[in-house]
Amino acid sequence: MDMIETKAVHTAALEERTIKPKVMPLYQTSAFSFSSLEELEGYYEGNGTYLYSRTANPNTDALGQTVATMEGAPRGVAASSGMAAILAGILSVAKAGDHVVAAQDVYGGTFHLLKDELARMGIQVHFADFAYTSEIEQILIDYPEVKLIFSESITNPFLRVEDIKVLVQLKKHYGVKVMIDNTFATPYTINPYNSGADLVAHSATKYLGGHSDVTAGVLVGDAVLIADAEDRIVNLGMNLSPFEAWLTLRGIKTLAVRMKAQTANAKAIAAFLEGKAQVWYPGKGAIVTFALPETADVSKFFSSLGWIKIVPTLAGVETTVSYPYGTSHRALSDEEKVKIGVTKQVIRLSAGIEGTEDILAQLSAAFN
Repeated sequence: MDMIETKAVHTAALEERTIKPKVMPLYQTSAFSFSSLEELEGYYEGNGTYLYSRTANPNTDALGQTVATMEGAPRGVAASSGMAAILAGILSVAKAGDHVVAAQDVYGGTFHLLKDELARMGIQVHFADFAYTSEIEQILIDYPEVKLIFSESITNPFLRVEDIKVLVQLKKHYGVKVMIDNTFATPYTINPYNSGADLVAHSATKYLGGHSDVTAGVLVGDAVLIADAEDRIVNLGMNLSPFEAWLTLRGIKTLAVRMKAQTANAKAIAAFLEGKAQVWYPGKGAIVTFALPETADVSKFFSSLGWIKIVPTLAGVETTVSYPYGTSHRALSDEEKVKIGVTKQVIRLSAGIEGTEDILAQLSAAFN
């Protein structure tokens, strides 16, 4: 190795040493190398782990397993977004010709995925008011093609806490699977897998990452279903990048500390809002949804929030507000919005970790 061009390329790759970093290294590589054809062949025979980062990477594997451990599930897989994780989970259970029954009050983006995109794949979705078990059961009776029940542990934006045990009872009676999006609750608050759900999805963009600087998803649950979902993620190119996985893992380390502070702030905010607005807060989690009186100027309220940012997302360390009518549920028809109660007066607030009195003072100024 005499020429500078060669030295510049190859001497940067240091020989492996026995090192023990305190933090998991970032494996920011698209592929992994082999010392021989025999070693390469060994990978395909099950004697190796990593070949190409779309198929597997130490950082994405660590993220999937970390969330699985927190949820009490045997296996997990990372995906490029929460939507990707949900889609992979559904496709691990349902195929063209199968049906899904879903809660009508799920996140708007999920509603769009279920209603429109799954139809393109030949999967029919029936929406029901999950507050009434009879509605779900009637669909299961009428459509034996149903393979999956889908809901959220705490729904978006009206924060209905799902009765997962009821869904699990239906699962056992009708031989279907249950999948729960646990984004709002996080493993800090609710563990759907331990209650009998087969699959649990997260938009890790939200509380798991926690700092509004990653877009990621995680799916955990039954080992066989996760293996199938992992194939869907690989084959459809829905994999997560190593750096996004590394950042999400870093965020997870403070999940419990953040959720403790954010939940306490949410409870204080909900109490403050009583008498000023119609409030939805289930006593758990860090989201508070409220509707201003019809006489209130919503636009003026938003413009008076000062340092409380207006964003289309949630769960960062900063207190933020979003406008479901114009963002998360924008794609719903007027009829669909009315059906679930998303009006122009509804506001979804994500409590941050700031000092409680500062948050309440800023909200008070906006109301004044």
